[in-house]
Amino acid sequence: MQLIYKICSQDAWQEAEKAGCFTGAAIDIEDGFIHFSSAAQVAETARLHFSGQTDLVLVAVDTSSLDIVWEESRGGQLFPHLYGILPMSAVHEVVPMPLQADGSHALPDALVRA
Repeated sequence: MQLIYKICSQDAWQEAEKAGCFTGAAIDIEDGFIHFSSAAQVAETARLHFSGQTDLVLVAVDTSSLDIVWEESRGGQLFPHLYGILPMSAVHEVVPMPLQADGSHALPDALVRA
C-alpha cells in the first residue's frame, strides 16, 4: 500500500464524509486537481501552506485504487495530484493536526521520521 496525504480543515473533511467523497479545498478546485503530499513532503507542506491554522486534519489516502499523477512542483519535487474526486473508500486514516507550542503542527511519528 502506498499512502499519500491531504491536509485540510476539519470542517471541510466532515462535509466530505457526509457527501461520501472529497471534491477538494478551494485551492484544489481552482487548480483543477486535488493536491497531496508524500510522507516526506507533509511537514514542509504544513509549514508553507497551513502555518498557524487550527482545526486541521491529515488524511492518509491509499493510492491503489486511484489514478494519481506525480507532477513537478515546489523546488522541482514531484507531488501527487488527483484529477477527480477522492472516494471515502480510498481513505486509510484521518488524524488531527493540532498546533504545538512552537507553532508547528503535530504529525504522526511515522511522518516526522520520513
